[in-house]
Amino acid sequence: MIWGYANLKKKILMGCMTFFILVVGLLVFTVYYFFYSMHRLPEGDYMSQTSSPNNTYTIEFYLVNGGATTDYSIRGELVDTETNDRENIYWEYRKENVKAIWIDEHTVIINGHKLDVRKDKYDWRQEME
Repeated sequence: MIWGYANLKKKILMGCMTFFILVVGLLVFTVYYFFYSMHRLPEGDYMSQTSSPNNTYTIEFYLVNGGATTDYSIRGELVDTETNDRENIYWEYRKENVKAIWIDEHTVIINGHKLDVRKDKYDWRQEME
């Protein structure tokens, strides 16, 4: 009888731990998705665009008005001109102007931030950590 009680206690403990891990995981995912993911950035108003030397990529820049309580931001959206795939690669807070200079077909400097458009992203929220 004691063996059955210990086994039941172990199952309850494992169930509670599993539940706790799932709740914490869901909480972490929710915070990331709503506050740190670059997929949910506001659209903003079109400002300008710049193309890579061979026109493989275009970056479209948008000015995002945060409203009465926050400052302006700049969002940069990379467009692969062959596939028309779009991806946010640049997000900077407290900026209203953008200066972009292409170094080569895959490297661009945006407001002093050097990015390889194939793999890099700039998000000012990551700089705060």
